[in-house]
Order: sequence, then C-alpha cells, then structure tokens
Amino acid sequence: MPGLSSLHRGGRVDGCKGGHGGELAGGRVGAAQLKPIAHRWRWNEIAPYLDRIAEIARGAEISPIEFAERQQFLLTNPGLGGRLQVTSTMRCAVSIYNPGDVAPVHIHTPNASRTILSEQGGYTTIEGERCEAARGDLILTPNGTWHDHGNDSGEPVVWIDVLDFPLMEFLDCVWLDEAYPGDTQGNSRAQRVTFPGAYSQMVYGRGGLVPSFLPHRRGFGRETSPMFHYRGADVRETLAGLGREEGDPYEAVALRFVNPATGGSVFPTLDYRALMLRPGETTRFKRETAGTLYVAIEGQGVTEIGGASLDWHANDIFVAPSFAWRRHINQSQSDAILYAVSDAPLMQKIGQYRAQGRLPDDAVAELVP
Repeated sequence: MPGLSSLHRGGRVDGCKGGHGGELAGGRVGAAQLKPIAHRWRWNEIAPYLDRIAEIARGAEISPIEFAERQQFLLTNPGLGGRLQVTSTMRCAVSIYNPGDVAPVHIHTPNASRTILSEQGGYTTIEGERCEAARGDLILTPNGTWHDHGNDSGEPVVWIDVLDFPLMEFLDCVWLDEAYPGDTQGNSRAQRVTFPGAYSQMVYGRGGLVPSFLPHRRGFGRETSPMFHYRGADVRETLAGLGREEGDPYEAVALRFVNPATGGSVFPTLDYRALMLRPGETTRFKRETAGTLYVAIEGQGVTEIGGASLDWHANDIFVAPSFAWRRHINQSQSDAILYAVSDAPLMQKIGQYRAQGRLPDDAVAELVP
C-alpha cells in the first residue's frame, strides 16, 4: 500500500487501487471539481503498519512523539486526488500511542473527536478534565478547548481522530496554539488536572437533567457540547435495552450523541450516532445531502452505497458520499454496531439538507429530519 512509510504527520492510507484515484467529477458540477467516493479502509491492512510504527518508535533513542507530536496515518479518499480528507468536510486519522507517550497541551479551531479502538484507550485531558478511555468511547475536543492526550498504560493504545479540518481550511480559519497559559506538568507539557474524574459525565450524564447554575460553555468555542466523554459501555447498554424496539427502517436502532445543554449536535458542523443492526437485519435505502464516515465497532456486515458493496468487520472504516443511496446489512448472528459521523448539521444550517428514503414498493419518500 502506498504512502505508509512515514512515522508521523502524513503517513497515508490511500484509497482503492484502480481508476478512481483523483477522478474528476462529472454531471452537474464544475469540470475540475473532485468528489469523494464510497470507500472502505480495512483494519487488517492498517493494523500491521500501526504495529510497525509502534515497534520502530519503541526502539528509537528519542521517541518520535517528542518531536512529531503524532504517530498516525491520515486516510485519503480516492476521489479527492490525494487530499488529506475522507469526505469534503472531514479528515480522519488512525493514531497509535506507545506507553509513556504524551501529546503536549494545545488548542485549535477545528472540532475533533477520538473513537477508541483498543481495549484500554489512554486518556485525554480537556480543559482540566481527565478522561480515561476504553474501547467504544467517544471523546470530544471541541473547537477552543485546551487538551492533551497520552498513554500511561503498559500497552499501545489506538484510536480514530475525526476533525472538520477540511471545512475550516476552506474557510481560512485553521490555527493551532501551544502557548498554554496555565501550569503544565513536567517535560511533557501536559496541563494540570483541575476537575474530578468523569466531571462532565457527573454533571451531564443523567438524561433529561441539566444543571441550571452552570454556563454550559467550556473553552471559547460556541454551540459545542460541554460533555466531553461518552462511554462505549453506556452506548452498548442503551442499544441493548432498545433491542426489542422496531427501530428506524433506514438506520435500525440508532442513538444520537447530543449536546446535553441544548439537545443539538455535539458540534455545529458534525453529528455523531451509534447504529445497532440486529442479526440478519437489513435497512431500507436512504440518501441525504451529507457525507458520512462509519466505524465498525462490533459485528460484521455489508453496506451498499451507490452501487458499491462494501463488506466490513470490527474496526473497519468506510464512507458514504453525499446523496448516494445506501443501506446496511448485518450478516452475522449477533448484533452489529456502527458509529457514524456526518456533516448534516452544517447542511441544515445553510439550508441545504435533504433526505430521501425508499419505501417497500421502491417509491421515493422525503424524510423530514
């Protein structure tokens, strides 16, 4: 696979081989416009390279993270001509941290999240709150929050970073600052923990109950979730409890990660969901004017997107481009869980969101969000 030799900042997992790489879009679009295509990145192809990165880093006299800050692969969509993005608005990287690695405290304008793939997922400290992570956890680092991450366990940890970086880049509002105004700890320049463990879950983790005496704003960003840590164990338990419900014909049993203070999306630009497909379940076809990134957390299945059939297993990553018909099929004998990230909130804000679904008679219905 090309583009996998770098240890940091720009190791890339390119898309499928063949005629799609960098292909110009056709139809009713600009002649030079590049468009993302449906694509899957297999975990069994990524994992060996991550292991090799970790091995090289462990044997180095100076850990690469001391001068590179990241040990990761950036995924690239074959339809986007080598740009460091998986959809028109999203960047995705797979990161690995060896025991003892710490990314120094920093702040930036893109909204970012971590989806934890390893059983123990290291930690992220955000605005003085330390979030100890485990598999299936979603950790947010919203626009305008000081954060650092690291691994103080005895094994490497792996997670997926998703950011709205391409959108911020297009709007010319990307910047990063490392001049943390407070005290830091040791040479790693990690911020000091100033809140008790699981603070945001303690404050916001009871559905329907929100403290009235707090400002619900952490960092300088606006309309971002003040709850930073959504636990995979809670997601799985909630999905299991809803397993006997009929669910949605297009999304199966679906949960939405929300800003607990507003009920809206966790970021103004990105929406996060968890979908559970029961054994043998097949959803109906749906399309929407939003690009969507999926991560397979449990089980195995197939997602058909715009005529392409992408099979997936645990930890595989795949994307559905905007307004491409898609449906999910669980091919296993147990529940399958997908996490989904889309830019639907952005499209809604600019008045461009539209969703359609296929009915049992194959007629097309308008779906109201």
